[in-house]
Amino acid sequence: MKTPDRDLLVLVRDEYMNEKLMEKELEQLNKMLFHYETIEKFCSVHEIFDLNKYKIVDKPNLMQQLIRQKELKPFQFVSNKN
Repeated sequence: MKTPDRDLLVLVRDEYMNEKLMEKELEQLNKMLFHYETIEKFCSVHEIFDLNKYKIVDKPNLMQQLIRQKELKPFQFVSNKN
């Protein structure tokens, strides 16, 4: 499994951490993010406000259809449930 190229900012308090330890930590972080960055997880923590129809879309299958579109229609907003 090839990990995707991404930019990560990792702040480390230990200035004595060598490069091998840092690489190992970044590899573990990439593995963890790979398992959690899925469309199902995204749909479970977000919702779409559709102001055209005055509805909130929170069903995963409908959200996936809307998100996979090239772009959202005007006045459709993706919002975090947090």
